[in-house]
Amino acid sequence: MTPTSQPSPDTVARSQLAGQPLLRVIYSAAAIQKRVSELGREIAAAYPPEADVLVLALMKGSFIFVADLVRKIPRPIQFDFIAAGSYGDQRSSSGEVKLLYMPEKSLAGRSVVLVEDIVDSGLTIERLTPLLRARGPARLDICALLHKRRPGLAEEPRWVGFDAPDEYLVGYGLDYAEEFRHLSCIGSI
Repeated sequence: MTPTSQPSPDTVARSQLAGQPLLRVIYSAAAIQKRVSELGREIAAAYPPEADVLVLALMKGSFIFVADLVRKIPRPIQFDFIAAGSYGDQRSSSGEVKLLYMPEKSLAGRSVVLVEDIVDSGLTIERLTPLLRARGPARLDICALLHKRRPGLAEEPRWVGFDAPDEYLVGYGLDYAEEFRHLSCIGSI
């Protein structure tokens, strides 16, 4: 998908939060919704009808994405959440992933889709996937809305919504110091 270059006037007005202007819209709300629909169909097609599919959303950044995504997966699924983080109020990862919540549901024998908002450093996925695999899923796949394509990642997502530019991105669940999550587009600050 090709990023758009100009924010709409209402997006710019809504993005003047915490003294940070939205510099440009990277992906419009329409482009995001189109790609989320495609991802839903791709995920549904990847599993046989009898598969017990559990979608695990990595909180907080993926909450809007996963809410839209699960409604676009045309098959029975269940979902739960994982909470982890490495950014805090900074624009770059601290390098330390803090696991805040892990679901109690059994993963044994299930097809698990871990949903991430953005693969940036890859630290969160690299910390979580061994923990999830130790719980015995039949299969563990990763779906990321955005991927910065940094070299050397041990775990690559099976599904990627968009390749992301090397900028600090906000909107559609992504934040800077808990701001900007509400935007329907994805932009840079």
